[in-house]
Amino acid sequence: MAHPELLLENQICFRVYALEKEILSAYRPHLDVLGLTYPQYLAMLVLWEKRRATVGEVCDALGLDTGTVSPLLKRIEAMGLVERQRDPEDERTVRVSLTASGKALEEEARKVPAALASCLFQGDGEDAAENYGRLKDALDAALAKLRSQACQGETAQPRPQPRLAHSS
Repeated sequence: MAHPELLLENQICFRVYALEKEILSAYRPHLDVLGLTYPQYLAMLVLWEKRRATVGEVCDALGLDTGTVSPLLKRIEAMGLVERQRDPEDERTVRVSLTASGKALEEEARKVPAALASCLFQGDGEDAAENYGRLKDALDAALAKLRSQACQGETAQPRPQPRLAHSS
């Protein structure tokens, strides 16, 4: 190949894509025990951390829009894990809080991060936790760099599309 930088095996984006698929597969059995999908788990993580949040705050934490998060929260509410209530002072704002069942599920969920660290790093205890921390720090640094303007560069111009010949 004339351009090794274009080989699939040399692409970071493909490695991240493949890793994401594998990590989601590794999460699945643990989340099945909790009765949650991965997106529901992420929303619950936000609520376990904050205890109570607006839909907008959940959206911000997850980097998702309300069109994605609102139906997700409705499903979690139907499961009895959260309650959604309109703010009496501002009807546009919906507040989400954990129910007793949602709080109880947190205890079971505490096992998930350690199980994933063990799965990712083939071990348990301090070594897995240390490697997990290093990987998290490296990913955080990469995300921060990508989110900054430093990696934006010049905006690529789309290739012009060929014009179709008009027959008269």
